[in-house]
Amino acid sequence: MNALKVLSGGAAEGLIKVLAPQFEKLTGFAIEGNYGAVGTMAGLLRGGADADIVVLTSAVLDRLSEDKLLRSGTPGNIGIVETAIAVRTNEHAPPIGSADAVRDAFLQADAIFVPDTKASTAGIHIAKVFVQLGVADRIASRLREFPNGATAMRNLASFDGVHGIGCTQTTEILITPGLHLAGPLPKELALATLYAAAITARSNNLPVAEKLIGLLTADANRDIRTKAGFLSSSS
Repeated sequence: MNALKVLSGGAAEGLIKVLAPQFEKLTGFAIEGNYGAVGTMAGLLRGGADADIVVLTSAVLDRLSEDKLLRSGTPGNIGIVETAIAVRTNEHAPPIGSADAVRDAFLQADAIFVPDTKASTAGIHIAKVFVQLGVADRIASRLREFPNGATAMRNLASFDGVHGIGCTQTTEILITPGLHLAGPLPKELALATLYAAAITARSNNLPVAEKLIGLLTADANRDIRTKAGFLSSSS
């Protein structure tokens, strides 16, 4: 079977996989997805990776477009993703309604699971939050960093310590069995990121790629996006 090649931030992995059967039935193409930190995926495209579509933050897509790596006019907004706190389903979620509460939750955790703090959207942000809260040095020995949020959350789910906590994008928490979404970071620490999909300049599957973007952004699939953790945004 032919395959449409997708480079995507981990935030959209769950949504793409849910829509894959619908896409395959519509086009006869499978989806060959490579999911990871946004910076890593953008770097792969810049390095010449073979891809038809990229699903990344709108800010990164703007830069890729400026570098002539995307087809003009093809980006479609998927939705906004919040950065949030997760705990294991068998553990009580700590209060996180204020910056002080989040600081206490981090300080009380035996291990803190996060995505790449240099290449991932949520990881870069949470590193800033640690500094903002004045806990970066105090929690450094308990920080467990992984290449992307999905991997970080899987490791949190299998953590056998007493108090584990994770911080990544809502979408990556929701697709991980064994976790409970405690909630988004409070307003003073919040990050809400717009994700979009665009066709690469080198794609030879334009009509098929347009079909996938159509599914990812369609009004008919709004409930699917919401369940996957995407909040509505105006296109």
